[in-house]
Amino acid sequence: MSEAPVLYLVVCAAPPAQQIGELADLLMADGWRICVIATPIAASWLDCDALADRTGYPVRAHWRRPGDPEPHPPADGAAVVPATFNTLNKWAAGVSDTLALGILNELLCTGVPIHVFPRVKATLAAHPAYGPNLRRLRKAGVVVHDGDVLRAPDEMTSSRWAAVVDALRAARPGA
Repeated sequence: MSEAPVLYLVVCAAPPAQQIGELADLLMADGWRICVIATPIAASWLDCDALADRTGYPVRAHWRRPGDPEPHPPADGAAVVPATFNTLNKWAAGVSDTLALGILNELLCTGVPIHVFPRVKATLAAHPAYGPNLRRLRKAGVVVHDGDVLRAPDEMTSSRWAAVVDALRAARPGA
């Protein structure tokens, strides 16, 4: 029996990040092995030790030192949940100033399916750089989901995570 496929769950600093453990549990129950990679600020909002205990892999937010072993297996898929204005714009420009962005930039060129679930304020979504950058990511093969999937934190229920789980189920190898 082969092992479950690996999903890199990239977490940015937006309110839904505070419930990312719930999403990780749902995705693991749905057949994924989860490796959490967080932006530095998102990592400060998470109980990284508890997430590592849940998933079996350390939560990564910082670069490893040269010669250190890679703590995560290779990804079969990736999801950016929640994806922020800052991360999306930097990623589209090829910036790799955080581990999360460095991994996303590397994955973009591998053919690994990447799904993005934005959590961006309407005022920022209207910024003139945002739309063209989402189109650039889509052109590169990234699946960018409707920003309404991740609403305000008081609306984050398991049914909101269901849209994320369903989309990633369809992207899972062998699905």
